[in-house]
Amino acid sequence: MEHLKFDGRYKDALTSGRKRATIRLNRVSLNPGDEVLIHSGGYVLGFARIRRVERKKVRELTDEDAKLDGFRNREELIRALGKHYRNLSSEMDITLIEFELVEKFQKPVLSADFPYEGNLPLEIAEKALKYLNLQEEDERLIRLFLREGSLRKAAYKLGGLHERHKIRKALRRAYEELKSKGIMEPKFTP
Repeated sequence: MEHLKFDGRYKDALTSGRKRATIRLNRVSLNPGDEVLIHSGGYVLGFARIRRVERKKVRELTDEDAKLDGFRNREELIRALGKHYRNLSSEMDITLIEFELVEKFQKPVLSADFPYEGNLPLEIAEKALKYLNLQEEDERLIRLFLREGSLRKAAYKLGGLHERHKIRKALRRAYEELKSKGIMEPKFTP
């Protein structure tokens, strides 16, 4: 599932439904009907369905586009875009993504905890070593994570932050197995 991430200042506008669109400078691989997770300020707020994806120039933005994006008018929207994208010009290509929040979580979930359904990665690691017969590589990564006490520190031991995904994948596999054996269960209800 794809993710749409927003600055924390847009959290209330997203959850209230005032913000129903976003403008991105890069091309996106989203299509009408796709479901995405909405993140803001480090939290997953819920699921949204893409309604429209439209490519246009900055100069072609309208007041209607601005209102969908939670702004009063086109000028206010362009000022806000200029703060996000320093080299913004009227001839730049943008992608307008209109969406509908179809399921808002009762309580926002930390983005970092979402893959583990609210369970703490350290708890997953401890239980995985205690109750599971892990593959050798997963066991090595999980032990490193426990020894270092954080994903960041463990990733540096592996060669840099870009290595975090290896530890996260090992933790996700362990969590899914712990869950299938009834040892752990989700701690939040979307």
